[in-house]
Amino acid sequence: MAAAKRRWLTPAISWRVNFGAEILKSIPGRVSTEVDARLSFNREKSIEKARHLVALYQEMGIDKSRILIKLASTWEGIRAAEVLEKEGIHCNLTLLFSFAQARACAEAGVYLISPFVGRIYDWYQARKPLEPYVVEEDPGVKSVRNIYDYFKQHKYNTIVMGASFRRTEQILALVGCDRLTIAPPLLKELQASDTPVVRKLIPASQILPRPVPLSEAEFRWEHNQDPMAVEKLAEGIRLFAVDQRKLEDLLAAKLSL
Repeated sequence: MAAAKRRWLTPAISWRVNFGAEILKSIPGRVSTEVDARLSFNREKSIEKARHLVALYQEMGIDKSRILIKLASTWEGIRAAEVLEKEGIHCNLTLLFSFAQARACAEAGVYLISPFVGRIYDWYQARKPLEPYVVEEDPGVKSVRNIYDYFKQHKYNTIVMGASFRRTEQILALVGCDRLTIAPPLLKELQASDTPVVRKLIPASQILPRPVPLSEAEFRWEHNQDPMAVEKLAEGIRLFAVDQRKLEDLLAAKLSL
């Protein structure tokens, strides 16, 4: 069984790289390519797989400057990203739900983080609906705003890219964020809307000294104080792993024909 599993890992990895290479033909920037989520708690294996992905891109003539390695924002994922960043391999830390995750990423010198506005909103909405909806009270919006303000106040270079939006109000409330990744249906809504787009997030003018970096024990304690973040991180890793297995099964079926 283990040998059969390994047999389809290489095609799955190559497929992701080939897909990324095709996307890069149509865009001027970068593409994110994910390290297998099943390695989210293995620092060394995550580093190894990331280097392998970059090497495959380079074999296709694509420079590592156009690649972002996507890792889950576990302690091990953040530590893997710290090593990769020092090698000039930029990383996108995803499944980010807590302030502790964001702070640890900034302290590790991570290139970009993707806090999930919509998934945070979903969790709270299922338990204590925000009715009527007031965007300033949206937990997902507040999370990204707090992270952005903290990074700018302490002059961290890590890019904050708000992601996973559910409503256009969330997007408009975060105008000015370093990056926003917006799904096509919401882009169409924005295009059809007459609502003015006004910058809401503005870098702090006063710079504060950086605190001592979080230790592993401090990170785990702070992250685990947030039930939403603990639940959504675990759920996200499981779902990413399910998608990985589906891809492997699909390739196994196709290549066995």
